[in-house]
Amino acid sequence: MLELTESDLTLYSEFKITSADTDMFTRIRAGAVVNLLIQSAINSAESLGFGFDGLKVQKLFWVLSRMTIEIYHPLTWNQETEVETWPKSVEGLLYTRDYIIRDKEQNIIARATSGWLAIDSETKRPKIIDGIQAEMFVHLKDKHAFHESPEKLPPTHEGETFITHSGYFDIDLNRHVTSTRYIDWMMDTFPVDFHKKYYPKRISINFMKETMPGDSITIIRGNNNELQYSFEGTNLLHKTVAFRGKIDF
Repeated sequence: MLELTESDLTLYSEFKITSADTDMFTRIRAGAVVNLLIQSAINSAESLGFGFDGLKVQKLFWVLSRMTIEIYHPLTWNQETEVETWPKSVEGLLYTRDYIIRDKEQNIIARATSGWLAIDSETKRPKIIDGIQAEMFVHLKDKHAFHESPEKLPPTHEGETFITHSGYFDIDLNRHVTSTRYIDWMMDTFPVDFHKKYYPKRISINFMKETMPGDSITIIRGNNNELQYSFEGTNLLHKTVAFRGKIDF
């Protein structure tokens, strides 16, 4: 068994914010922030041997289950950024991973924590990964971007209602709605004037049930206080909760 080091398990990925990543005010979209984190997680998992191909032999694939992000300053068009990420721990079936986003001057722009499930491609149920050095997933359990776990959100029963439909370009290679689109759907419930005035400071999302091509989702947006909103998306066909979210502005 190889001795693991923090350097071995920590990955730094560099990105440049493109026009496709930004909103009409040149700030990075919240969904694009999540995409940076997901791409960094994919790069890290691949480099450590438990990425897409590494799990495919066990008929498993990764699904993002929960994520919490704190954003201190929005990145903007053409800005260069670096995402640091590492596998942190295992909580039951949930594999946790943390992130720090920095700008070119190494100022911390955002911090995040996430929980991932390894899903059996046949049963669609979560499993523990076999055949990979288990210490890899818990060696950095005392290294935190967040000290708390990714937030588990309660139901949202009351609020304004919106309806959205999953289209072809919402679907990822696992053939369900990709994680970032749920962030976009929540953000799309606000008018332009609201976005002009406010930008997210904290985002939490829980993914409950996959959304398939052509499904319709009813989104309830509750107003917890002046600038905190909670969300719950329900699949109209299956009558199941697809996701829950919370955004602080």
